[in-house]
Amino acid sequence: MLHKRSWAHMTRRVTGAGAVVEAAEDMRGGDTAWLDAAYSDTTLVTRIGTAHADLTAPGTVVPYGRWPTSSSTLPSLVVTMYRHAALADTSRLLVTTGTGYGTALACHRLGDAQVTSIDIDPYLVQTATDRLNDIGLRPHTTVCDITGELPADFDRIVSAVAVSTVPASWLTALRPGGRLVTAIAGTCLLVVADKTEDGGASGYVTPDKASFMATRAGDDYHPTLPVTDVWEKADGDGETITTSPYPLLYVPDSWDVQSNLHLKAPGIDHRIHQHDDGTVTLRMAHPDGSWARATAPSRHDAPTAVHQGGPRRLWELLEKIRDRLNTWGELPIHHARVTVAPDGRTTLSRGRWSATL
Repeated sequence: MLHKRSWAHMTRRVTGAGAVVEAAEDMRGGDTAWLDAAYSDTTLVTRIGTAHADLTAPGTVVPYGRWPTSSSTLPSLVVTMYRHAALADTSRLLVTTGTGYGTALACHRLGDAQVTSIDIDPYLVQTATDRLNDIGLRPHTTVCDITGELPADFDRIVSAVAVSTVPASWLTALRPGGRLVTAIAGTCLLVVADKTEDGGASGYVTPDKASFMATRAGDDYHPTLPVTDVWEKADGDGETITTSPYPLLYVPDSWDVQSNLHLKAPGIDHRIHQHDDGTVTLRMAHPDGSWARATAPSRHDAPTAVHQGGPRRLWELLEKIRDRLNTWGELPIHHARVTVAPDGRTTLSRGRWSATL
C-alpha cells in the first residue's frame, strides 16, 4: 500500500460554509490522527478559495460563499477511475495533480516515466512534486490548464476535476484508440469515452457516481451565483403561483435529479430554510433571473405552494424530471451513451432523450 504520509499534514477538515478550517495534527507531534486520516477512504479538502492548508493558520474562518478548490480524492474513487481507464502496461497517462496522491498511485501502476501530472496551481504542482520526489517518484509534472493545450500526447487521460464539456484539446492529445475518463461538472456523472477515427470520441456514462470540483481558469472560482436581487425576488409574489403534487425535494440531496436538472438548466443555485414552526421553504435561482420558491407546512397533508418568476419556470423543469422518474423508475442519464464531436461538443443520449453539454 502506498504511503500517504507525505500528504497527510496538509489536510484540513471542513465543517461547512463559513466554518472554521481546522489543522490536522502535525505528524512530528507523534499523534496518529494524520495517519488515520491519510488512510481513510474519504476526500480530504486541502484548499478553500485561495487558502491552502499548508499556508493557513489553524482556526482561520473561511468566508461564506468560498468553495473548495483542491483536495485529495477518496482512494477508492481514484482506483475506480483507473479501472475505467483500462490502463495497460505501456499506457502514457495524464492525470490531475491536487495533492499528488492519485499521481503516486498511477506511478505505482505504470512507472513514473509514463505518468504526466498537471494542475493550474503552481504551488500544488511544486509541493506535490517535492513530496513525490521524497518517496522516490519522479513523474512529469507541470503547471497547465487542463482545458487548454496539453503538454504531450497520451493513451489515457484521467481527470479528477470536472469539466462542463470535453475539451477539444483532450481529443487532440489522445493517441488513436486512446481513452478519457472524467466527471461532468454540476452532476454526479462519470463518463468514459474512446477516441474515434473522426477525431471525436464515443463512450458511456458509468454506473459509478463521482462529484469533483469544476475546472477553474484562475486562482479561485469567479462568482457565478445569482445576483442579490434575484434572491430578493424569490421572496416575493410569483408571476406564476401553483400547487405542487409532490413533497418538497431539496435538489442537492438527490444526485440523479440534480444531474438531470443541471443538464437542462446549468447554473441553478438552491437554498433551504426550516422555520421554527416546522414549515420548510426551498428557493431556486438562476443567473438569468429565473427563480422559484416552494413552501410546505409541517402538516404532511398540506399542499405545497410554489411561486415562480423570471424568464423560465424552474420548478416546472424540476417537476418534469420527477414525473419521468416516477413513471419510468429511473432517469435517462443512467446507461446513457456519450458522443464527443472533434470540437469537444459532448452529447448524452438514451432512446429518444438527449442532452448536449
